[in-house]
Amino acid sequence: MVESFDVTIPALTGDKTRKAYIYLPEDYGESDRRYPVMYMFDGHNLFFDETATYGKCWGLKKYLDEHAVPLIIASVECNHEGNCRLSEYSPVDFTFRNGEKIKGRGKKYMDWLVTCFKPFIDENYRTLPDRKNTAIGGSSMGGLMTVFALAKYNKYFSRGAALSPSLWANGVEAMPLVTNGKFGNDSILYMDYGSKEFKNHAEQRRAFANTVGELIQKGVIVTARIVAGGTHCEASWEKQIPYFLKALDFEV
Repeated sequence: MVESFDVTIPALTGDKTRKAYIYLPEDYGESDRRYPVMYMFDGHNLFFDETATYGKCWGLKKYLDEHAVPLIIASVECNHEGNCRLSEYSPVDFTFRNGEKIKGRGKKYMDWLVTCFKPFIDENYRTLPDRKNTAIGGSSMGGLMTVFALAKYNKYFSRGAALSPSLWANGVEAMPLVTNGKFGNDSILYMDYGSKEFKNHAEQRRAFANTVGELIQKGVIVTARIVAGGTHCEASWEKQIPYFLKALDFEV
């Protein structure tokens, strides 16, 4: 079951609404059981083809239902205006491929998520709200934000899944946010990149390798994969669902 309702992020878009999508396990209404929560970016792309930007979703509801995964997914639609998604989903300023200067407002987004959205979810749903049972995940710019969140908001999240993370926004070296991040010694990160994606951004191989290496040095339990034939799209990310759920220990 997926519930949907309007939310606002005042620090970013004032009183303009966007959709939140909350996935609840099939057995949610059958007991008083509490569930771990995974917060995800681009909520409109996760569950239904009809709401997905390019007409194809991750198929996440279908997979979780079919495999009876005891996990709540709490997600929010991105900002679709111009390059606002790039801005809200980046912790750093960068120059986009068209030369536009993008102001990173990812910290404002994450501040809202941990101080407003997460408390709302914990109050209104049967969650396991502690850090051990709270994860974060996303793809592309959402993958970049996942790495940022695990580095800088580690007191809230113990695990993360960063699929095709847009590390190019930071350059080839490991993000200073990672280098200076404080990770609990039980922090887990799944990170992948499609083999066909490397041609899209120069030096992406080095950026991926440097970030993974730095995370290992910081003591993070990293699962890093290069997906053979993987591309930058929801259909490719859908195929990685069982891999990241296993890496984050969310399997049944």
